[in-house]
Amino acid sequence: MTLTQLVNTLVEFSNKKEPTEIFYGQNRHKIKIYERSVRMYNDTLFFIGRENNEKYLYNVANTENKSLLNHFDGEQVAKNVFGYSLVAKRCYMNNKNAKLLRELFPFTRPITLGLADSFGFGDRLGIANPAHIRALVGSHMRPVLAQQSIRELERTQRTAEDVLDAASWAVFQEGYTDGFGADADHLKTVEDIDRYAQAGFTMFTFDPSAFVVNEATKLPLSDVFQRLQSIDTGNLQLDEILLRYANRSIKLSDDLIIETDKDFVCRVFLKYAGVIAHTSRLYKHLIHTYPSLTTEVEMSVDETDSPTTPFEHYFIASELKREGVKFVSIAPRFIGDFEKGVDYRGDLNLFANDFKQHSSIAKMLGPYKISIHSGSDKFGIYKMIGSLRSGNVHVKTAGTSYLEALRTVAKVEPVLFREILSFACEQFEEEKKSYHVTGRLDKVPDFKKCTHQELLELFEQHDTRQILHVTFGKVLTTKNEKNNYLFKNRLMACLIQNEDVHYDTIIKHFRKHLEPFK
Repeated sequence: MTLTQLVNTLVEFSNKKEPTEIFYGQNRHKIKIYERSVRMYNDTLFFIGRENNEKYLYNVANTENKSLLNHFDGEQVAKNVFGYSLVAKRCYMNNKNAKLLRELFPFTRPITLGLADSFGFGDRLGIANPAHIRALVGSHMRPVLAQQSIRELERTQRTAEDVLDAASWAVFQEGYTDGFGADADHLKTVEDIDRYAQAGFTMFTFDPSAFVVNEATKLPLSDVFQRLQSIDTGNLQLDEILLRYANRSIKLSDDLIIETDKDFVCRVFLKYAGVIAHTSRLYKHLIHTYPSLTTEVEMSVDETDSPTTPFEHYFIASELKREGVKFVSIAPRFIGDFEKGVDYRGDLNLFANDFKQHSSIAKMLGPYKISIHSGSDKFGIYKMIGSLRSGNVHVKTAGTSYLEALRTVAKVEPVLFREILSFACEQFEEEKKSYHVTGRLDKVPDFKKCTHQELLELFEQHDTRQILHVTFGKVLTTKNEKNNYLFKNRLMACLIQNEDVHYDTIIKHFRKHLEPFK
């Protein structure tokens, strides 16, 4: 078979939407080809294929045009596989090859998404993004496919490069050329920034929540002034802040005017001055250290105890702009409870009013996007936000793809799922300490006695969802006394062997997330 004949054969199968498989060797070894990945670069054919449970990037060229193949890390394929006149290489889906892929095919590099409505897909396993891309069909939301926080990197023992590479391989596999973002999520230090910037991320979410003084609104006024002496306010000076904000009527929206006085402004200053100063430091490090990297910045204060009031939002955004910080989105701490892995808990009408006020401020001082963190499975507020159409949004999800992976395991290997859930219950009390969850072990049904159908219904049960949600790190990294993973290898093999079920499960779940925003 010539290269032209091979390409035509693959295109023909692609047009028929039939799975393409190539068999070779005495044992009829099989390569499953992902047709959407079939692509030419000059005189070399590229595509992703799967042999058994491993995916590879295949490069095929005529013998006289094989020089490009030498740059990729892999092994030569026998001539009888694709054609005796062709030379082919089976290349590993590693960081070296991902970098080469990004050089040759620009659509596999992350971009900045700007003010477009966007959706963050957290992919803790590194294999869910093809399904995320398929779930986007019909949605106007732009995808952030590489998204992982420092906490998630540490718990999964992955690197920033791993996360970005997984996104690049996914868009190549799916032939997705419309552009995707890469979010370095919840960064708290300049070292965090370096970790992601050097990997090539484009969106940087700064998390200065450690500098929020949550009790500022309740302290005696004398204590407010005393506390102000002990915090680093950077370039912000209280007397200048009072001149700008105290004793004024500030119109934040058509139906909200805030009357301020000195005491009120002092409390807000105490609560958020450190936040603004630290965000400014992080921003200056990013733009001065990586001037050639095209980036966009989000500032998040969602993981705090007290809600961000409309005036506090106005104050934060105004002072960040005064500091020269350019940001594409802000994630306030909304009223109500945004717990991990479950729907919003609170009054939806109060949330709607809160969201409209924050959106009005974003229009007034921006425009910039309002970002909804802990967005996984918040179906109640999606419908509300979609109906309001009051501004640009970014929705950030994380562990829900991991839960859908476990749902897939429960469908096809219930024995393995019961093992994972039992282990997760043992780890829950320790693992929940850094998350906002209310799940309780004593409310989990006796899963050892559940029927298969009842086992699947556990994914709708509040406590079980949260226990599975926050124990991902232990499930994915714990090893036995022989230094073998307890679950990771079996979990990944199950998902790859049942890839169609896995993808369909994720697609169904994420379309429930995306459709309210149409």
